[in-house]
Amino acid sequence: MTNDLERTMRVNYLYDFYQSLLTDKQQKYIELYYLEDFQFSEIAEEMNVTRQAVYDNLKRSRDMLEQYEETLGMYKNFNKRLELYAELKNKLGDNITRDVKK
Repeated sequence: MTNDLERTMRVNYLYDFYQSLLTDKQQKYIELYYLEDFQFSEIAEEMNVTRQAVYDNLKRSRDMLEQYEETLGMYKNFNKRLELYAELKNKLGDNITRDVKK
């Protein structure tokens, strides 16, 4: 269960970063499955394809997102920035927002 949730969250983040690099069709599949929580059969009906085609398109789209991440590393850099922000917040305390804005 946790692995499914982690994978879904990862795909959602990757999609946020790289959606414009996917085709409209790939975007639709990702949105229906990961954002709208459609089942394969529902997506197949919506897209007028077989369930196998849905599976294949989702896998290909996920693979593309992973390839973009491997090449560009935007999600990795985002996570690093979050870690650095948390570290700064720990060191500076609750005054970080006020101090950073000055």
